Amino acid sequence: MTRNILALWMAMVSMSLSAQNPYRQYTDNVPFAMPEVKAPVFPNRTINLRDYGAKGDGSSLCTDAFAKAINELSAKGGGKLIVPQGVWFTGPIELKSNVNLHLEKGAVVLFSGDENLYPIIKTSFEGLETRRCRSPLSANGATNIAVTGQGAFDGNGIYWRPLKRSKVTATQWKNITSQGGVFKRDDLWYPSEGYLKGDSMAQMNVPTGLRTDKEWESIRRFLRPVMVSLVGCKNVLLKDVIFQNSPAWNIHPLMCENIIIDHVLARNPSYAQNGDGLDLESCKNALIVNSTFDAGDDGICIKSGKDADGRKRGKPCENVIVDGCTVFQGHGGFVVGSEMSGGVKNILVQNCQFLGTDVGLRFKSCRGRGGVVSNIFIRNISMFDIQADAIIFNLYYGGKSVIEMMESGDAANNVDMQPVDETTPEFRDIHIENVVCRNANRAMFFNGLPEKPIENIFLKDIHISSRVKSEFHNCKNIQQENVVTD
Repeated sequence: MTRNILALWMAMVSMSLSAQNPYRQYTDNVPFAMPEVKAPVFPNRTINLRDYGAKGDGSSLCTDAFAKAINELSAKGGGKLIVPQGVWFTGPIELKSNVNLHLEKGAVVLFSGDENLYPIIKTSFEGLETRRCRSPLSANGATNIAVTGQGAFDGNGIYWRPLKRSKVTATQWKNITSQGGVFKRDDLWYPSEGYLKGDSMAQMNVPTGLRTDKEWESIRRFLRPVMVSLVGCKNVLLKDVIFQNSPAWNIHPLMCENIIIDHVLARNPSYAQNGDGLDLESCKNALIVNSTFDAGDDGICIKSGKDADGRKRGKPCENVIVDGCTVFQGHGGFVVGSEMSGGVKNILVQNCQFLGTDVGLRFKSCRGRGGVVSNIFIRNISMFDIQADAIIFNLYYGGKSVIEMMESGDAANNVDMQPVDETTPEFRDIHIENVVCRNANRAMFFNGLPEKPIENIFLKDIHISSRVKSEFHNCKNIQQENVVTD
């Protein structure tokens, strides 16, 4: 009797704690030390965007109204800014501490494609310190912020992104390229001369050799921003809203702490260049739950800076839980890298499904990065129609998707050994179990460095049907238990 009373009491306590914090369930019983993550709480104060002169008619510019409402609300101690039904056309929006930007059902925030509305600022992109245009939706150093509701943000990315002819239909190619712009080749279109100029002086997507503000201004269109930029923020909630059609990456939390992304839909056209769904970079204590990603690049991606810049920053991405998420089109379902120079550790990915992605589980890096990726736990993953590899570790990443590598016949150098130093990336202590994949091109491809093999990978209860069998190069202690590939 005493034992039953104790069990009942413990159950009641657990229910009470869950009621106080519904996100506690995700941090209980994880395979590493993970603090409880709570959603931010806001004062009981509500204002309406309409009261600041904004019109939701789809054409009246609302930039000043958003700024005035957010600044006033934050200055009063915070609360909820209601964006009602309508199409709210605007330039960049900057969130401030203690503000919940709440979109009611039917509310669409449409960001302008006018590059002149987005000033060039110092920031980080693809793990390097650089300059970009200000993001359409941003916060820097804010505490207790949220974006909630049942509306949508549209980044008008068609005005920013380049386009490859092979990625679209003939009708799409004609419609998009007819807006102006220039052609680098018959099959590659850029939205402006300035974009072409920026591309010609860039390594990957970061330009080099620019010395003056005037030189940066001359390539403004090339400096297309991530749509949602959260830098150095604490206690962040993104819940229920849609983020779509971003200029570059869709959602990019950078060096944030205590962040929850719940029931979010992040989507981009399949042809969106650098159109990642989520890039969580150098963040600590993060929950990505019950969300959906349909991307033009990687779906859910973990990063921590690139090469010397990332090592100097020295902030790993750590204590991250991904649970109950779906990824449709994208270069990878769950991805680590390639910018991982600050390290990645204590990651749990579970109960997810990848439907039609190029790769299911994708780990990528290359010489020069440095950094250690370890203590990763992946379980209960379902995949279908994976265009390339169900699981891949590639330590020779050169900027191409796996499909592009297959089409061009790229082959990594698995022979020449290089010295091991701070620039040598390391992937080890990764546990993958209970994975089912139907219809992949290749089951698994592990391609490590001879001087630093991929080490201590534990594969258990995995069943992959594929056209091509697995390949393992430069690996050490790859343990397989009940692994079936057919």
